Amino acid sequence: MTSVNHNSSATSALQTLRNINSNLEDTQSRVSSGYKVENASDNAAYWSIATTMRSDNKALGAATDALGVGAAKVDTGYAAMESAIDVVNEIKAKLVTATETSTDKDQIQLEITALQSQLSSIAQGASFSGENWMVASATATAQTVVDGFVRNDDGTVKVTTAEYNVASYALFSDVSDDGVGSGGVLGDVMDVKLSSTSSSEEISAFLDTVESALSDMTIGGAALGALSTRIDLQSDYGSKLSDAIEEGVSRLVDADMEEESAKLSALQTQQQLAIQSLSIANSSSQNVLSLFQ
Repeated sequence: MTSVNHNSSATSALQTLRNINSNLEDTQSRVSSGYKVENASDNAAYWSIATTMRSDNKALGAATDALGVGAAKVDTGYAAMESAIDVVNEIKAKLVTATETSTDKDQIQLEITALQSQLSSIAQGASFSGENWMVASATATAQTVVDGFVRNDDGTVKVTTAEYNVASYALFSDVSDDGVGSGGVLGDVMDVKLSSTSSSEEISAFLDTVESALSDMTIGGAALGALSTRIDLQSDYGSKLSDAIEEGVSRLVDADMEEESAKLSALQTQQQLAIQSLSIANSSSQNVLSLFQ
C-alpha cells in the first residue's frame, strides 16, 4: 500500500543515512586528530590510563632533566677530586725528594706551599649552581641527586634520589677569606711545612699524613665515580622507559590510520548510496499522481 501521509521507505533510508553520517563524522574526527580515544566519552577506561601515564611520563621527563643537573654537580666534584689527587701526589713526590739529606728543604717547601695554595683554589672552584661538594663542614648533610620517578602499587608516587656524603669526602671544611683551606680531608696536608732543620722522622710523618689523605681522596673519588655511573645508567633507563610509556599509550589511544582511511572511503561511498536511496524513496510518492491523470 502506498500512503501520502507516511513513506516508510524514505524513513528507513533517512535512518540509514543518519547512521552513516554519524559513523563518517567519527571516522573523520579520528583521521584529523590521529586519536581513536581522544575524550573520556570515547573509551573511559583507556582515556583514564592514558591520562595517568602521560602525567607520569612528564614527571619522568622532569626527573631525567634533573639528572642532568645532578650529573653536572658530580662531574664538577670528580674533576676537583681528580685534580687534587694529582696535586697531593706532587706534594708526596716533593717530600720523598726532601728525604735526601743534600737537598735544599727550604726550596722544596716553596714548591709545597705553591701546591698547597693550588689545593685551596681547586676546592674553591669546584662549585656548580651555588653548591660546592669539596668545601663542607663535618656536620654538613648528605647532598642528594634526583634519579627517578616511581608510581607505587597503591597509586602513590615518589621521587627517588641518590646521596653523596659531602662531610666525609670534602677536601676542606672551610676556606678562609684569604683563600686558605682548613679541616676536611686535606686539613693536615696544609700543615706540612719543611725547614732546613727538618729531620727524616718529621718528613716520614708528613709522608704518612699525605698518604692518609690520598687514601681518603681515593675513596671519595670512587664514591663520586659510582654515583656518576648510577646517574648515567638511570638516564639511559629513564629514556627507554619514557619511550616504552609513549608506545604503550599510543597503542591505547592512537588511531590506525590505514584502517581509518579504508573506513572513510567505504563510508563516503555508503553515504552517496544512501542519499541516492533516499532520493528514490522520496520520488516513489510522486508516482501516486499518475493514478489521477
